[in-house]
Amino acid sequence: MAALPPVVKAFIVQALACYDTPSQVVKSVQEEFSLNITRQQVESHDPTKANGRKLAQKWVDLFTFTRAQLQKKLSTIPIANKAYRLRSLDRMAADAECRSNYAMTAQLLEQAARECGDAYVNRKKN
Repeated sequence: MAALPPVVKAFIVQALACYDTPSQVVKSVQEEFSLNITRQQVESHDPTKANGRKLAQKWVDLFTFTRAQLQKKLSTIPIANKAYRLRSLDRMAADAECRSNYAMTAQLLEQAARECGDAYVNRKKN
């Protein structure tokens, strides 16, 4: 296993911090840098995995910083917001019901119930 250049290591660490899978990272590295690496090489750059426990501190810090920035940005993405998703489902359900598409309406209501914390369950209460 050849040593990777620092720029490639940074790319891998940041991709993993953004929740990309090792397979996705392998493909991205191939496309971006024209390097063939293995999933095991990628996993060794993830400090949350056993393979990454010996990762240098500067890469752990980069991973932590990138993940924190990602979490901050998630709040700016509308679909990541529960209220936005519920409002969208409400509009879709109303539209489906107006069109007499009751099967779709039922599916959307079930999805909305799940969105509210698994309120839609198929079990008996004692």
